[in-house]
Amino acid sequence: MSESQIIELDFTDSTNNYAMRLIDGNKAQHGLTIVARRQTQGKGQRGKTWQDEPGHSLLMSLIVTPKHLLNQQFAFNAAIAVAIANVLQKLDEHWKVNIKWPNDIIINDKKAGGILIENVLRGSNWTHSVIGLGLNVSQEQFPDELPFATSLKIGSGTNFEVNEILYVIRNSILQALNATTGPAEQMAAYNKLLYKRGRQQVFIEGDKKWNATIIEALENGLLSVQQENGTINHFAHGQVLWDYSSI
Repeated sequence: MSESQIIELDFTDSTNNYAMRLIDGNKAQHGLTIVARRQTQGKGQRGKTWQDEPGHSLLMSLIVTPKHLLNQQFAFNAAIAVAIANVLQKLDEHWKVNIKWPNDIIINDKKAGGILIENVLRGSNWTHSVIGLGLNVSQEQFPDELPFATSLKIGSGTNFEVNEILYVIRNSILQALNATTGPAEQMAAYNKLLYKRGRQQVFIEGDKKWNATIIEALENGLLSVQQENGTINHFAHGQVLWDYSSI
């Protein structure tokens, strides 16, 4: 397999699962990309499913050999998210593209896509990372239970070709991971795009809701927020939920 190979599938359970099977079979190389028109078991964060219309979304998984250290996993995540956001920002000058902690792509206050990164460790070695991206490209409507979803078509009125978006995003990610910038610079770029940074957001913790001002994401992956009484707290992903209705 060449480094630049792209495997195109009509459908699969999930492109991340497909990538993992290649890694398990020692058939994966850095840069190998899997893209599908449809997923039957698309994966989102925290075990959620990714919903898509066949042929209307970019559903891809990119296999890479990380250069980051094990304790720099969130900086690795940050570099990827910024690389994707930067591509999208160039597509339409009227968009405001942000990253909602930790891995959602936001266009004009609505979710356009999500990133799911799964890492492979063998002993103490971080051998592979599978970068999964689901991006809504040409959908023109979404189910009622997804009122805060959007697509590139809805956001711009433009019909983008899924494969063109694939190549540009893939190249942007690979270039970002080959760059000489360090974790501190990668986190600074991420926080510059951090959705609602410096603004209040309602969070859900168990059966409670509370307001906090988002300060920044930390290199260890925690989100730093200042609560209304002035207390600064740090939360791990999944520890608190984002109240979308407060956007």
